[in-house]
Amino acid sequence: MTAISFRVLGPLEVEVAGRPVPLGGPKPRLLLATLLLHANVAVSTDLLIDVLWPGTAPRSAPANIRTYVHSLRRRLVEGGAELADRIRNRPSGYLLEVGPGELDLAVFEDQVAGAQEALARRDVPAALRALDEAGRLWRGHVLEDLPHSHRWSATVARLAELRLTAHEQRLRLRVESGEHHDAVVELRGLLAEHPLREELWQQLIRALADAGRTAEALQAYAEVEQILLTELDAEPGPGLRALRTRLLGGPGDRPASPFPVCQLPLDLPDFTGREGLVTELVGALRARETPAVVVLSGPPGAGKSAVAVRVAHAVRADFPDGQLHVDLAGTSGTPRTPEQVLPELLRAVGVTDGAMPRGLAERAALLRSRLARRRVCVVLDDAAGAAQVRPLLPGTGGCAVLVTSRVRMPDLTGAHPVDVDVLPEPDAARLLAGIVGERRVRAEPDGAAAILRYCGHLPLAIRIAGAKLAGRPGWTLRTLADRLRDERRRLDELRVGDLAVRASLALSYDQLPERAAAAFRWLGLLGPLRLPGWVVAALLDARDPADDVLDTLVDAHLVELTGCDVAGEPRYRLHDLLRCFAAGRAGEDGAAVCRAAVRRVLAEYVARAVDAAARMPIHFLGVTAGAGDPRRPIGVDPVAWYAAEHRAAVALVELAARWELDDAAWRLAAAFAPYFDLRGHQDDWQRTHEVALAAARRAEDRYGQAVMLRNLGQVRLYQDAYVEATDAFAESHRLFDEAGDGRGAAIALAGLGTVLRVRGELDEAFVRCLESLAQFGAVGDQHGEAVARLAVGSVWLARGCHSAARRWFTDARELAGRIGDRHREAHALKRLAELHQHRGNLALAREHIDEAIAIFTGLGDDHCVGYANQSLGMLCLDSGDLAHARLLLVNSLSVHRRNGDRRSEAEVAELLGRLHETIGQPQRSQRYRAHARSLWRDLGVAAPGHPGGAEHAARPGPTADPNVLRPA
Repeated sequence: MTAISFRVLGPLEVEVAGRPVPLGGPKPRLLLATLLLHANVAVSTDLLIDVLWPGTAPRSAPANIRTYVHSLRRRLVEGGAELADRIRNRPSGYLLEVGPGELDLAVFEDQVAGAQEALARRDVPAALRALDEAGRLWRGHVLEDLPHSHRWSATVARLAELRLTAHEQRLRLRVESGEHHDAVVELRGLLAEHPLREELWQQLIRALADAGRTAEALQAYAEVEQILLTELDAEPGPGLRALRTRLLGGPGDRPASPFPVCQLPLDLPDFTGREGLVTELVGALRARETPAVVVLSGPPGAGKSAVAVRVAHAVRADFPDGQLHVDLAGTSGTPRTPEQVLPELLRAVGVTDGAMPRGLAERAALLRSRLARRRVCVVLDDAAGAAQVRPLLPGTGGCAVLVTSRVRMPDLTGAHPVDVDVLPEPDAARLLAGIVGERRVRAEPDGAAAILRYCGHLPLAIRIAGAKLAGRPGWTLRTLADRLRDERRRLDELRVGDLAVRASLALSYDQLPERAAAAFRWLGLLGPLRLPGWVVAALLDARDPADDVLDTLVDAHLVELTGCDVAGEPRYRLHDLLRCFAAGRAGEDGAAVCRAAVRRVLAEYVARAVDAAARMPIHFLGVTAGAGDPRRPIGVDPVAWYAAEHRAAVALVELAARWELDDAAWRLAAAFAPYFDLRGHQDDWQRTHEVALAAARRAEDRYGQAVMLRNLGQVRLYQDAYVEATDAFAESHRLFDEAGDGRGAAIALAGLGTVLRVRGELDEAFVRCLESLAQFGAVGDQHGEAVARLAVGSVWLARGCHSAARRWFTDARELAGRIGDRHREAHALKRLAELHQHRGNLALAREHIDEAIAIFTGLGDDHCVGYANQSLGMLCLDSGDLAHARLLLVNSLSVHRRNGDRRSEAEVAELLGRLHETIGQPQRSQRYRAHARSLWRDLGVAAPGHPGGAEHAARPGPTADPNVLRPA
């Protein structure tokens, strides 16, 4: 019996004989996951439909599920095991048979139960071993790589609770066994995920206390006390309170300060927004028996100081011993040192100059002593870094410290970091209206929205724009918006009095090390994109990842981490005003330096895209001309990488053309063609290739023109623009031929043959297809040979010569099978199904089309699944399965409309007209047929059954399916 392992405690995985089994696209994986969560229990088809299509399920859902089950069975068998009967049909659905030890979920539950039995026997080592084994089975969250269904919720919640309970029990046993250090580390990690679980806090405090770390135990109690107060407005439970009493007893009385002082600046009367943030910070500072340190960091002009002052005023009553404020001048040319600041703070709390210690350590110690039994709120404004702040902090007691800085301070131990970002749109609008006046804003809502957009919702920029308008009552808001539209002038416009956005940004920029400053400048050249982190290394021409430079920019709030893309890669962006500033500074480097930096990024994008294209599950019949190896392989699923970089690539092709980096423009466009084709992104495909074609022509790059024209011909074929497609393929073939690229010429010929076939010019199409076959053979491209054989067979099919067509399709299938080209094998199966259908062998036709659909589904090619479903619908119509035919054809019609495939839409409309005539609905039949005739007229093609339309009537399969050429 072949060993098999199913894993759901993390990403879904299946291994047979120690080898991973590819499971296909998202829907087969969701189906298998649901069966595994209900292992050895029949799962109804209705439940599976609800999981796979949580919104509105297609009418063909039961048939699709049968296809997915077939695909999964085949994949399990291909994995090397006799496992096809593991997924069994039941009257109402399906059952997945799982044996002992094969499913990690069941093994986990057995281990936890074994631990309970060991504890009942008082065998603590055995219980710990079982719990350790149970914990090691988890690789993440349950089925974390799949979108979760509400039908899984109860099972997933039960497993998560059981996992946490087992973890708690294991840690409790370790604490009781004296393994305090390891338990503390694990408990802190668990509490980061479950901060409201008091049982975990009790274990942490007990472990710290038993290890002799009483001060840390008290600090932990203070943390949970604040968390429960902030999140639940509740006090710690009796277990936690008992621990605190055991450690320390009740809090002592604090003497009133004889030196109350308030140094806070004026709270801005027009302070706008930030209600949630202010409330959060006020709660964090109140009722603390240990010092609370909050670091407010954010980009220049975000309003950090205003927030700190607002919060400090709000908590004045909670800090009756005084409120101190110090400007640390962190962004100036000479930030104040702690030695300079400490005397100012000590004088404020009553230390005379005669009693002032001389050294830094003594002054810091005296400040801690003076603050220890007082409640004082300290605002340290514009800090340069943690080293400047650390000596100014209290060591114990109930004080609070608010630090503002343009840089993050992860090295300031015990501080609570808070990012102050730009204002949300409603708050930004309220701030502008508060300065300019509600009446002016209401009179020009579009102008106000444009101003806010150009200001990037940055409070400083909005204040400057508002002040400018307030001082110019004769201006319309549109006047200022028009002046801000030009990015090259925008920062010059955002200046009034001694307020200037450019000057504010320059303070942060001037603090950067040289490499970080260069990376920041050149990032501004790339436009308003969300970019992966490796771009920084490419800009700097560094072989290392340059993570230190990126960290510096992120910590300085000059680059923003926006989250992770679909491939799991962190992505970054520059705020629009920072980008304008950076691009302006980059201009000082000179055009040649800037152009070289942009070229390096584009070259790396091309190299990575070519790497992704080479690892796509479907062989692309096109030219993806690479340029060097990537600095680092993409390391993720290539389709996911393409999806993550899709939007950036479209913009970067245009950027390359603007910088006249013409070679990079067409190479990048070509490298993304496999993905555009796979996912049907025809608008982006056409847009990038038209830009890149113009660039190649400007550079007189005839080879680049050939590649772009070939790909554009394919797009125009999909769009039913046959004249344009013919011209593009013909010109591409000529250019490839001149360049001596036999494979490129063969690909262009194959495209030309398909266009001619679809147009009904069968003799000429036959010649072109044979020529392409010969050229593919000459250059040794067997994938291309399989495509050409399918194309020749399609011409024979169009002529009605079914025996010849069958030979060509069979040869194509055998060749595709030998070289492992599953995609072309599926196309051959689909074509053979059409032949069998025409001959009346509907059972064999159904077998072939089902196999083709399973292959397309496994490859994740939804586009080809749609075409195959159209063929299956036609087959069901011929076999009298009218209900199933109607479902498939209606769904196909919807897919073709969405993809803009008018030819296939016309064909399906014809079939639906025939179907409704068969079931006695003549009016609906006429509507479908009228719609089909209208589409044929738009395409300039006669409808089947009319003069000039014989080529359509002769073919039983979809005529507009050009997929013998496309990879998707």
